[in-house]
Amino acid sequence: MAKKEEDKEEKQKKDESKSEKEFTLDDIPGVGEATLKKLKDAGIISVRSLAVYPLIKLMDDAGVGEKTALKLIKAAQDVEKMGFKSADVIWEKRRQLNHLTTSSQNLDDLLAGGVEPGSVTELFGEYRTGKTQIAHQLCVNVQLPYEKGGLEGNALYIDTEGTFRPERIIQMANALDLNYSEILKNIVIGRAYNSDHQVLLAREAARIIKEKNIKLVVVDSIIGHFRSEYVGRGTLANRQQLLNSHIHDLLRLTETFDELAVLFTNQVSSRPDVFYGNPITHTGGHVLAHGATVRIYLRKGKANQRVAKVVDAPHLPEEDAVFSINEDGIRD
Repeated sequence: MAKKEEDKEEKQKKDESKSEKEFTLDDIPGVGEATLKKLKDAGIISVRSLAVYPLIKLMDDAGVGEKTALKLIKAAQDVEKMGFKSADVIWEKRRQLNHLTTSSQNLDDLLAGGVEPGSVTELFGEYRTGKTQIAHQLCVNVQLPYEKGGLEGNALYIDTEGTFRPERIIQMANALDLNYSEILKNIVIGRAYNSDHQVLLAREAARIIKEKNIKLVVVDSIIGHFRSEYVGRGTLANRQQLLNSHIHDLLRLTETFDELAVLFTNQVSSRPDVFYGNPITHTGGHVLAHGATVRIYLRKGKANQRVAKVVDAPHLPEEDAVFSINEDGIRD
């Protein structure tokens, strides 16, 4: 008798779990066909993405009133059980986290295992320090099986400077004995021609991530268009406001989709008020600095060597690691 009760409870738990996984926007109270279309047009395609959407942004993007927006977000958060959790639950989830290898053991060790899904990683440095090279390598590595340091997923690459090169992907794939045709098919490229287009591509990424099994989103580089289009102090406030919205769109992607890593590259500038020490600093100000979870500064070393330094991360010390860039890709 007890055995039957246990089986019944187990079945009930499985049914509940299954129903939660299959819960869609249509199931939320107050979401009819018209509202559903508005949400999807705004790029909100799942209960999770609705649950993490800011109230004011939902009102603007979906064209709904404040009361409706508040009701929708609250209902989605209830479904996702987005209340308080004990630290041991969070630790258990982080303990089982798969990291994405960079193909350099030194760099992986610096990052405590590799690039972390669920986080936004920033690479900044001068030209020819390896930012785009690492981005290319990760687009290949993300397709590897878990046991080889991959995430068994595909990549989405937002190219703002026209620096994506399929030829480089082919070299890296051949070095790992992979079929480069398949590797290239699994990398979705979006060429951004201005800052507004760049922001739009990032917002449309949500539609593609689930459909294409995307596990890595790259923006290379995040600041290029903003830097050229917003010139002078008079435009700085508008630029920073738009950048802030853009970086939070990327952050929401990591919150919405499981096992998704987001990486963006950033440029540097030279501070004229620094007479001693290193005058090089990242661009984008505090907005980008606060937006990134892990920040890595890259600089040139001897010959083909590069040096990576953790500048900011909630779980990593400020340390350096040396890696190299050769024909095969990123290596020690």
